[in-house]
Amino acid sequence: MLSVGGEAAVVVMWVLTAARARCEASPLPVRVSPQATHQERLQAAHHLLAHSPLIDGHNDLAWNVRKFLHNKLHFFNLSSDLTQEKPWMNSPFSHTDLPRLKQGQVAAQFWSVYVPCEAQYLNTVQLLLEQIDVVKRLISASPGDTTLVHSSAGIIEEFERGRVASLMGVEGGHGLASSMGVMRALYDLGVRYVTLTHKCHTPWAECSEPGSHPPNTRGLTPYGKEMIWEMNRVGMLVDLSHASSKTARDVLSTSRAPVIFSHSATRALCHIDRNLPDDILSSLALNGGLVMVSFYTDFISCSETATIQDVVGHINQVRTMAGVDHVGIGAGFDGIN
Repeated sequence: MLSVGGEAAVVVMWVLTAARARCEASPLPVRVSPQATHQERLQAAHHLLAHSPLIDGHNDLAWNVRKFLHNKLHFFNLSSDLTQEKPWMNSPFSHTDLPRLKQGQVAAQFWSVYVPCEAQYLNTVQLLLEQIDVVKRLISASPGDTTLVHSSAGIIEEFERGRVASLMGVEGGHGLASSMGVMRALYDLGVRYVTLTHKCHTPWAECSEPGSHPPNTRGLTPYGKEMIWEMNRVGMLVDLSHASSKTARDVLSTSRAPVIFSHSATRALCHIDRNLPDDILSSLALNGGLVMVSFYTDFISCSETATIQDVVGHINQVRTMAGVDHVGIGAGFDGIN
């Protein structure tokens, strides 16, 4: 599948090849009549997820742990039912615990390692390491329910054991401090994707946020291209959520490995700079990458409310423009209300 990057670079792609392998023996277990009842459709979904792992591309729980608990985990455990515990039970931003992930048949979760743009050029690397530390401590405190994995093979193994596979993705290239050495060190710590930008430009990549400072209308700079090639080499997935359209186009023409959009939506259905235009979606068919559709209302419906039907609309738009092999889910739980 890849000429460079190794197994980790296909960590979100493996389910496609697994599904194709199963198709050689029998059809995928998702044949549902258009006249099927809601219950019949739900049963088909449960059956599918029991055989094909669902990988969610983005979850912001770790930043909430910093915000609410200052990374102190004495009275916090992911294996608990957080709907019954303060402050989570009263928070519109709290959606995640291991019981709910299991109930939803989520086989693998990318935990977002996020630091705010205000830290750029200051202590961003320190904050990033602290967030990696808290994610690892959250995972290690629930060994019966989850474990940190580093490859597609690890996802498969944990799926077969009935545990949720945990992975890490760094949200925001400003956390790298423009250092390839930092990026390589993050890979060694278990990070498997880097979102090139957040709501701020980096010196080497332009974000999608209107009016971001300092201004950057260059897309991906020459140094940015070197960073992409080095990420390809070590096996770090390139995540283009939050990147400007120019940056995304530059990366798609530069990257030697499939890219992801870990939590994005389509501009055809919600016309904002943060969402993806049709030409970028079409380019994914050549790149082999994925758009992992977000559940964030501002991206989905361009309003304060959205429904599952709105999410399905974006999934179908990705399918129409890129193809069914390029659709994923990156809900953004614990970062949306």
